[in-house]
Amino acid sequence: MIPLRDRNPSGSFPLVTLLIIVTCTVAFLYELAAGPDLKRVLYEYALIPGHVTEGLQNGRLGLAGAAAPFFTMMFLHGGWLHLIGNMWFLWIFGDNVEDTLGPVRYLFFYLTCGLVAGLTQYFADPTSMLPALGASGAIAGVLAGYVVLFPGARVLTLVPLGFFLQVMELPAVLVLGIWFLLQALSGFLSIGGTGGGVAWWAHVGGFVAGLILVKPLKPRRVMV
Repeated sequence: MIPLRDRNPSGSFPLVTLLIIVTCTVAFLYELAAGPDLKRVLYEYALIPGHVTEGLQNGRLGLAGAAAPFFTMMFLHGGWLHLIGNMWFLWIFGDNVEDTLGPVRYLFFYLTCGLVAGLTQYFADPTSMLPALGASGAIAGVLAGYVVLFPGARVLTLVPLGFFLQVMELPAVLVLGIWFLLQALSGFLSIGGTGGGVAWWAHVGGFVAGLILVKPLKPRRVMV
């Protein structure tokens, strides 16, 4: 299922969401400009669990050096489709979460979900030498936040029915709930394999973090 848009207008301009999209786009253009140096860029800024583990074991990486890729990985992407897909989901669902939490809390929420996503992927296989990159884990947290805050919001969704595609209006809890179940199932099926190059456990970790964090971060209404 592909969400096209939601019928849940935001009450404010999604500045932080837009800045994240711009930052990810600029970072991807930097990747493209790297050309033959792309491997070096990924080695330095993507999360490579085995590289972090070896660096910590031999003392080559300090705490700051080991932590850095868990943040920088959120802004890199593996291709145009990867970037566009992630930014599309963020644009549809991020504005309402940002509007509810406020820009500062929303940015903290986004980065924390992304950090938890990276840590989940790391602990799933700390010896893996496959680079993990992308905003998917952080955005998974945003999707979870949206489900908690607006479970009944209607989402215009492109649904495959056999050989045909049908546009349907579905509740957010169904659209995003099915998305999460697919990520979790793919994660379990990837155990012992490569996961097809997709960081499924980062998606799961980010989503669970979003479920847990969004309510405590929601500003309390002051009664007068």
